[in-house]
Amino acid sequence: MSRTDDDLSPIAPLRLPVFRMLWITWLVANVCMWMNDVAAAWLMTSLTTTPLWVALVQTASTLPVFLLGLPSGALADGLDRKRYFLVTQLWVAVVAAILSAFIFLGTMSPALLLALTFANGIGLAMRWPVFSAIVPTLVPRLQLPAALALNGVSMNASRIIGPLLAGALIASAGSAWVFLLNAVLSLVAAVIISRWKHEHQPHPLGRERLTTAMRVGLQYVAQSYHLKGVLLRISIFFFHSTALLALLALLARGMQGGGAGTFTLLLAAMGAGAIASTAFLPGLRRRYSRDRLVLRGAVLQASAMATMAWTDQVWLAVPAMFFGGAAWITSANTLSVSIQMGLPDWVRARGMSMYQMAIMGASALGAAIWGQVATWTSVPISLGIAAVTGLMAMFLANRLMPDAGLEDDLTPKRIFPAPQIEAPPPQGQVMVMVEYLVDPARAAEFRDLMLGEGRRSRLRHGALSWELLHDIHESNRFVEVIIDESWTDHLRRFDRVTAADVALRDRKLAFHLGQEPPRVTRSLMETTVNAS
Repeated sequence: MSRTDDDLSPIAPLRLPVFRMLWITWLVANVCMWMNDVAAAWLMTSLTTTPLWVALVQTASTLPVFLLGLPSGALADGLDRKRYFLVTQLWVAVVAAILSAFIFLGTMSPALLLALTFANGIGLAMRWPVFSAIVPTLVPRLQLPAALALNGVSMNASRIIGPLLAGALIASAGSAWVFLLNAVLSLVAAVIISRWKHEHQPHPLGRERLTTAMRVGLQYVAQSYHLKGVLLRISIFFFHSTALLALLALLARGMQGGGAGTFTLLLAAMGAGAIASTAFLPGLRRRYSRDRLVLRGAVLQASAMATMAWTDQVWLAVPAMFFGGAAWITSANTLSVSIQMGLPDWVRARGMSMYQMAIMGASALGAAIWGQVATWTSVPISLGIAAVTGLMAMFLANRLMPDAGLEDDLTPKRIFPAPQIEAPPPQGQVMVMVEYLVDPARAAEFRDLMLGEGRRSRLRHGALSWELLHDIHESNRFVEVIIDESWTDHLRRFDRVTAADVALRDRKLAFHLGQEPPRVTRSLMETTVNAS
């Protein structure tokens, strides 16, 4: 095997000691997550027989992702990621210890269980974006797809290991011991994280305000055609594919000889398919474009769902779930790689938090809708509709919003000197005006560039607003107007410049006439203060 093939093998990232250490940590963390979910759901059934309370366990576990996904991403982009990751593990350990203590004392109630499950969900919601932001810093860019696939292996292996451990402990000792083991394993993960030699470099401008960081993160994604395409596809895939998981318990029960064991077997088959398929992902990525690979994943997923809808034979359902798991990780990994490649490091955690929110939101909405469709019709019909509409929706997404096939070079380039002033303004918005002199014969071409890529670039970097003015009296004079939230936020834009931004700047300058560069003026926007 050549050195290149060795570097691109599915397990290449595991040869890196730091990645291997943190991957083991992630595996342990995911095992704890599945143990907690299984134990909490089972414990609720012993506390109450009301279906609503049981269903709310899943809601309490996932709701924090919606409420805290973007804020946690913003924090992960500004804080020391090692300490932040460590705190999330300690948080989960403490919550698990409290859960076990209340159970041992015999004082657990449905409401208290929901509250502590929600608290555990807070730790999970805060942990996912920071780990997603850490991974690309641990491996070479060429090994990132393999690293993300291994993360998928971790998730699916834990999907098998976690419930098996939880089930064995519940049957032999009780739910309290599951939570206690969860606490111990979370502490072990925290110890491993503490051994990671990572030096945090505080930003010289200080931390970005949380609200500003969230706004900038949303703007970055909103102004990126590439990222919006990824979020559209992952939402479509999970909205429809979640029908299979949401209805799987009913499908298992309806099979010949079906029961709890059948349900566990089908879940294990799905996890095994996801793990096995990672060996083929490097070759598939070299052979197919992103859109073609995701569409093929959707076809395979729809086929698995159709098979599950119309069979009551376990021997057919197991391979269907196996291939469903393969389709799941093929599509999810392909899109995860695509969004990671489209995010610079300074906004990576925020972007990945929105990716996770899209997955969770689409899954939650899909589960509710396909469950209702099954109530109105039947489980097979609901699953069949989900399979067909999911395939059609992915085909339309590829037709209406195709991948351009071009990736911007997001390598940081600090080549533009930041402006220096003696006394920076303590507050107030800053207006930046850039004057271009353009040949009137090329004005339309310049305008298209500025109103398209030029505007998107400024807003992605955090500008509050952007305008392009055309002088009425001097037809060759254009003025670009950028409003920044503050002087500090204006300076931050100089740290966010990438190689793609430098190339865009050169394209703008190609239109500018004259020996001198475009004139830049910066002004503090004064506000009127009314005396009381």
